[in-house]
Amino acid sequence: MTSLHVPEDHPRKVSLDVREKIIDGHRKQVVAIAGLLAHGRGEAFDYLIGEETNSQAKAACRAAVAAMLTAKHPMISVNGNACALVPKELVALSELTGAPLEINLFYYRKEREAAILSVLTDAGAKEVYGTMERPSEIIPELSSNRRKVDSEGIAKADIVLVPLEDGDRTEALKAIGKKVITIDLNPISRTAVHSDITIVDNIVRALPLMVKCAHEMKGMQSDRLLSIASSFDNKKNLSKAIRLMMKHLETKAREELQ
Repeated sequence: MTSLHVPEDHPRKVSLDVREKIIDGHRKQVVAIAGLLAHGRGEAFDYLIGEETNSQAKAACRAAVAAMLTAKHPMISVNGNACALVPKELVALSELTGAPLEINLFYYRKEREAAILSVLTDAGAKEVYGTMERPSEIIPELSSNRRKVDSEGIAKADIVLVPLEDGDRTEALKAIGKKVITIDLNPISRTAVHSDITIVDNIVRALPLMVKCAHEMKGMQSDRLLSIASSFDNKKNLSKAIRLMMKHLETKAREELQ
């Protein structure tokens, strides 16, 4: 349970409720201290898009789901912040796309791994990869804790969803031939730029939308799904995302002058 009850009529209720989830995740050892800072940075970028999912993010969600549904070995990488914010949605997306969940942490502690595993299990996950007792391999391009990956998970994956990720591992995964999907509110981050598909949106909105898309798209013909995924241009996507941020700021500036 979170410690703060936000009144229903508070103008920042949604944002404060999400913030409390992150704080509660830290109390439960799911979220690292650095994760609190990362969440604050994300909130700032969320302001720039008006704290809503725009048409460009919706298109990216559809492309991401199409890519996952047509992959041979899709995987979903899970860190503390994602686990604290959208555990049920991670499990639902995993089941709908056939992409197993794998715990992968930069700030690794055995207690954190156990806490994240517990949250995912409580959310309905039947199997979680990346735990200490499972067979593992090393990504040689990385020197951080994230170099350790599950032998049956990210190591053999052809596409990896890495929500709230860091640029180092995105580049490393690309270097060893993986396709990368990410959810990143910062369209100019290394993660966003180096990924194949970047959803520039808040994970608390993007993951539920991806689950909805997966329900709708699961019955599509594979050639249609492949067309949706292959026609997505991430450079154009990021350029549009930046322009939408600028447009939102321009609109707010005009409103202030009135």
